Amino acid sequence: MSSEMNSDRAATTMAVPVSASVTEDKIADDDALPLIRLRGVTKQYGSGQAALMALKGVDIDIHAGEFVAIMGPSGSGKSTAMNIIGCLDTPSGGEYLFQGMHVEALTRDQRARLRRRYLGFVFQGFNLLARTSAQENVELPLLYRGESPANRHRLAAKALASVGLAGWEHHTPAELSGGQQQRVAIARAIVTEPAVLLADEPTGNLDSQRSREIMELLSRLNQEHGITIMMVTHEPDMALYAKRIVRFVDGLLDTDTINPHPVAISPADIPADTAAAAGGATCS
Repeated sequence: MSSEMNSDRAATTMAVPVSASVTEDKIADDDALPLIRLRGVTKQYGSGQAALMALKGVDIDIHAGEFVAIMGPSGSGKSTAMNIIGCLDTPSGGEYLFQGMHVEALTRDQRARLRRRYLGFVFQGFNLLARTSAQENVELPLLYRGESPANRHRLAAKALASVGLAGWEHHTPAELSGGQQQRVAIARAIVTEPAVLLADEPTGNLDSQRSREIMELLSRLNQEHGITIMMVTHEPDMALYAKRIVRFVDGLLDTDTINPHPVAISPADIPADTAAAAGGATCS
């Protein structure tokens, strides 16, 4: 890791023993611990002559409240690292600690509970259910958690309002612009109030104006709500919204730098493509 990155906190950090289970209760906060820690993490696909080392020993700490952009060429290992952090894959070697808990030692079901409780995901392709309203799309994670219908409706409406989509709850994805669809996807990711939002190329399918709107929204969620954000991107101008930029090359962490001047976000105005909500208009 770069010497610029919280060396005083890292020096005092100690791992805690592996938990026997992951419950739906919040993991206890500990300011001495990074939220996420990878140590010597490797990932191998295949075996023998066909073996591919996607990660070759990655060390990184992510502290609560950070906004980190992850960059690197195709095949550099950045998406593999994100999948491991998101509990969508497991390391071949090394340690992955989430608030001191050894995730690499958890069972599949335990990782699923951790993912459901603490992590939110935003993807390039939106991944919305086509015949389902924005409200129902956002409610899905709450349904899996067993929330009551009344609570699901309340929390989903609150999440949609927080991304500027109040009034658009009953529109289907086909009735929304690309930027609005990504906002629905972000609302779905934050409706469970996750500790970490993992965004994989969140502006990849958007034009420049909508990309800026989505980046400002992510910045606002980080600054005003304290959500830790890790974002994979190939776009240098999008990475400049982050407070920290790390770059992977050939399965290793190549650079890790502080961005002293993240792109300033504008006042929290309602985006242009949601302004027609009061009139019930739709966007193609």
